[in-house]
Amino acid sequence: MSKSLNFILRLFLLLAFPIFVGGMVRVETGGGAMLKGEILAEKNDRIVLDLGFTVISIPREVIVRIVEDDPGEPVLRATDDLYRVAEGAETLPLRNLVDSLGPAVVMVRTPTGLGSGFFIHPDGYIITNDHVIAGENEITVTVFEDPGSGLQKVTFENVAVVASSPEMDLALLAIRDVEGRVFETVPLGDSNDLRSGQPVFAIGSPMGLERSVSEGIVSIANRPINGRLHVQATAQISPGNSGGPLFNLQGEVVGVNNMKVVAMGAEGLGFAIPANVLKFFLSNRDAFAFDPTNPNAGFRYPSPPSASEATPNTDES
Repeated sequence: MSKSLNFILRLFLLLAFPIFVGGMVRVETGGGAMLKGEILAEKNDRIVLDLGFTVISIPREVIVRIVEDDPGEPVLRATDDLYRVAEGAETLPLRNLVDSLGPAVVMVRTPTGLGSGFFIHPDGYIITNDHVIAGENEITVTVFEDPGSGLQKVTFENVAVVASSPEMDLALLAIRDVEGRVFETVPLGDSNDLRSGQPVFAIGSPMGLERSVSEGIVSIANRPINGRLHVQATAQISPGNSGGPLFNLQGEVVGVNNMKVVAMGAEGLGFAIPANVLKFFLSNRDAFAFDPTNPNAGFRYPSPPSASEATPNTDES
């Protein structure tokens, strides 16, 4: 479109729709598209958006939401406990979140099995489940990178267990000898903010199928199982998802996937360790420090008695 024609079109639109002239916005449509530009005019049935290189008219019936005052990317703020938290995070379409968060999700392998994990610190600190690495001293971590020509697998074999807690089913790993390398990370959210019906999604390696995504909703935010609170969600998880992140639509980790119900006819009954339990584990990681020469490294607590023998039949995934 020529500059003169573009100018004439903008002038016509401003004269034809003089109701409102706004600032920068992001417009999300029902098809998952996200358009960013300046509102030139608003009508009851459509808005007119200046994308910078062209002007388009968008019917309101296809618009899911309009976010004003372009918030930009959320700011990740570091804490004293290795993890980051997001400030100014906005709700985004699932496909956008998967693209941005996927590089921080990894596959964790041992000689006897596999699971998932995620980076919480750019120096190579990873969270996974304790049951994924329990009793193992040969651990590899596979990172999936996309340099622009498709996913590439990069495997690291010098992986150390920094801290672990069988009671919380959490483990902190670290990739060694990677000075100068910066890993993608994901922020931790506040699991106390979770509500039933809230959309969530998981990224992991179920059955070794790396970077698999499943979505669902929070069934209940605080489900007690065997003396521990879990986030119950309908996002499908399978063996290999263990240790992987459960995200909200702001791109924050709200849980660590660790098990599902296995029973005839049971579907969509997955469970995750709440993010606030993970924060407690990281804040007290010295108490759970792992010593490979001592099988009883870290504090071990006896399991609390079960409130009922009728607890769900669960399977650590």
